Amino acid sequence: MKNGDREKTILVTGAAGFIGYHVSRRLLETGHHVIGVDNLNPYYDATLKQARLDRLQPFDGFSFILETIQNRAALREIFERYPVGRVCNLAAQAGVRYSLEDPFSYQASNLEGFLNLLELAREFQVDNFVYASSSSVYGGNTTYPFCEKDRTDHPLSLYGATKKANELMAHAYSHLFEIPTTGLRFFTVYGPWGRPDMALFLFTDAILNNRPINVFNHGKMKRDFTYIDDIVDGTIAALERPFPFEVFNLGNSNTVELMEFIRTVEEELGVEARKNLLPMQPGDVPETSADIEKSRQMLGFDPKTTIREGIRAFIRWYREYYGVG
Repeated sequence: MKNGDREKTILVTGAAGFIGYHVSRRLLETGHHVIGVDNLNPYYDATLKQARLDRLQPFDGFSFILETIQNRAALREIFERYPVGRVCNLAAQAGVRYSLEDPFSYQASNLEGFLNLLELAREFQVDNFVYASSSSVYGGNTTYPFCEKDRTDHPLSLYGATKKANELMAHAYSHLFEIPTTGLRFFTVYGPWGRPDMALFLFTDAILNNRPINVFNHGKMKRDFTYIDDIVDGTIAALERPFPFEVFNLGNSNTVELMEFIRTVEEELGVEARKNLLPMQPGDVPETSADIEKSRQMLGFDPKTTIREGIRAFIRWYREYYGVG
């Protein structure tokens, strides 16, 4: 690859993940060269990750490295081999509830791995560093909708704490080394090729296989469900607009109660779910809601997908991928 390709070369970590796959595909479709890094860890079905990866491999502009971001030496080799102009860090140990089971996996990926990437971004002077934060940084906030100006120093899960730490680390590197960094606070992302540990996947899978679904907080939770294509739009916009340091909410700004969400799934499937009504889980919050005015103004972010359209698209994908009639 020629040095002149730096502007078009983007390192995407977590490229076989849900959001990473969709972002990589959009970049490849628009003529970029994507250096995809993923360790295909077994947090959820690795065959799904491999299937996403298989859909990226045919692109001439795609190069894949099976590696973990905790391996700084291996990451350095990537930066030395490829003219990486921008970094999109979507690799992380995901999940609020799993952080109660294996907290050290969050320390390794979300803190150590994140620091490795910041250090290499500094050393190789990348043009922009965009990374996944989360609505979980808002923790116990009770003022809705959540705004980027709100305090975020009381996370309710280790996952949320690591994402807040990422924002603080990025701020320090931006200040010290003038690295443009942008954190994207994703709000409950869903859609085709989604994660099996997320609500829509769990509900669809259980209903179609005649299993009851677990409904936490007796269905009284509210979430700002955000469709994957809208999230990709916001992520690409952030990659194309370097800022000295910023954080943005990427949400749908249309909060849906969990029971309404489930009713829509039932209607699209044509099957009524059997429901296990359960209390709130540790680390969960009763409501998330995104104020996206800052994202609209500075990124041109404009989510368009309704909850019914998004659920219908996911179910269509699920039936095709798993061969369910």
